Amino acid sequence: MVTFRKTIVGISTLLAVLAAGCTVAATTEDIATPHVRVDSGELLGATRDEVAYFKGIPFAAPPVGRLRWRPPQPPHKWSGVRKATDYGADCMQVPFPSDAAPLGVAPAEDCLYLNVWRPAKADAGGKLPVLVWIYGGGFVNGGSSPTVYDGSAFAKDGIVFVSFNYRVARFGFFAHPALTAEQRPGPLANYGLMDQIAALKWVKQNIAAFGGDPRNVTICGESAGGISVHYLMTSHAADGFFQKAIVQSGTGRPGGGLGMRPLSGGAGSAEALGVAFAAKQGIQGQGPDALRRLRALPAEDVAKNLDMAHMDADGTYVGGPVFDGDIVAGDPGLLYAAGRGARVPLMVGATSADIGFAFMGVKSLDDLLAQFGPDAQRVRTAYRFNDNDNVMGDAFRVGGDQMMVEPARYVARTLSARGQPVYEFRFSYVAESMRKEWPGAPHASDIPFVFDTVAARYNPSLTARDAAVAKTIHQYWVAFVKTGIPEVAGQPHWPAYDAKSDVLMDFTNDGPVVGADPWKSRLDLVERFSNARQRTPAERH
Repeated sequence: MVTFRKTIVGISTLLAVLAAGCTVAATTEDIATPHVRVDSGELLGATRDEVAYFKGIPFAAPPVGRLRWRPPQPPHKWSGVRKATDYGADCMQVPFPSDAAPLGVAPAEDCLYLNVWRPAKADAGGKLPVLVWIYGGGFVNGGSSPTVYDGSAFAKDGIVFVSFNYRVARFGFFAHPALTAEQRPGPLANYGLMDQIAALKWVKQNIAAFGGDPRNVTICGESAGGISVHYLMTSHAADGFFQKAIVQSGTGRPGGGLGMRPLSGGAGSAEALGVAFAAKQGIQGQGPDALRRLRALPAEDVAKNLDMAHMDADGTYVGGPVFDGDIVAGDPGLLYAAGRGARVPLMVGATSADIGFAFMGVKSLDDLLAQFGPDAQRVRTAYRFNDNDNVMGDAFRVGGDQMMVEPARYVARTLSARGQPVYEFRFSYVAESMRKEWPGAPHASDIPFVFDTVAARYNPSLTARDAAVAKTIHQYWVAFVKTGIPEVAGQPHWPAYDAKSDVLMDFTNDGPVVGADPWKSRLDLVERFSNARQRTPAERH
């Protein structure tokens, strides 16, 4: 089975947990303090630099106790005015250091909160375009609180920006025969994806109160968030909740990071791994008592051994989304090829030094090239490999193409062939302070440029050039969110993808460059390698 099990982003030192849900009286608030009424009650936000923001808004009931491993339930209503100026807890996980997007609050199991940024002067019913962000983290880490995910820049550009939390690791993706018996015929196993859909439903029902247009919603995700976009694009449960989509380093080729375990049916099934996890906790059986004891486990015990540094040391985690035949109807790459999936405008791409581990076990350059059989010499030439190269660096380059870069092209080709507007990009810009350390743009390094939060990521070494590039890239995302076409006045025209011309937008150190993909020859070789190894979910188990 091929799953998205590793990533180069991590989680560093966490801050203290913030209050997320106290209620206050509205009688003494400043006249400029924004108030909004949503289905659950009234919210009191705050304003800074012409942006109004509301944080820690419950979009579902706390998934704790008897609601652990259940689909998200409607949020509880409150009386009075709820203060919404601090992030709610990010979802329960085991953080680890050196993250490109470190959490700003401590994680907890009570975590289903979202955040909204809007222009300060936006009015209810204002019909502003909406952007909904889905974080990455290998489906084991991540949250909405990192500083680089601040939505202020989008709000300043006339967009209502939404971020939210979804359950990760065993809280978000877990199966057990007792859960199957309890919840059939409803959706199973993919509670993290169910949270994402619940958040999108909340947006559709409530975003007009913030001035957003529920009929002009773009979803955008990076890494596991980008993979999530593919699942949402191909899930009936998300139909009608968005009108445009953006995938940043979200793979997309059949089996190439989107492969998932079956719910049941063998030793490798999600249910079998759930039983194995229960046994490690001293819980035997497959009936209601076993499920009761599983739900009573301390959250720390459910989370242990799972972060992006260790990725399931005891071998009992499903690895992410599960093929349940409901929320997840199949491998999105295969569904796209079969003509299924949302037919919405799409931006899709990867970074120039993206993540990939397919070849990391090789011992030599000859060993690496041998993986390509009769194409070995062509691969050597296309990548300009030399005998004195660092073989791990070579393997990572090819692995990044195999896992992220070529799959983005696969998605662009597949969806554009059916008449869908698709815009392919490559993010190659390296912050000036990192050019001696990074041979290209690493996984997730595009995020602060898209959000125009590079100051939070690179200060005090941020340069004027870095800041200017961030504003340009950010404007392309803004244009797409507003119109479905990434067209920016005074910048290069970004045409829709066409396989015949193979033109993409490359955000290089020299600025945005539009042209035929210079990596075509090497990606063609990777495509041939991937096609030869492509298998269906059933064949992978």
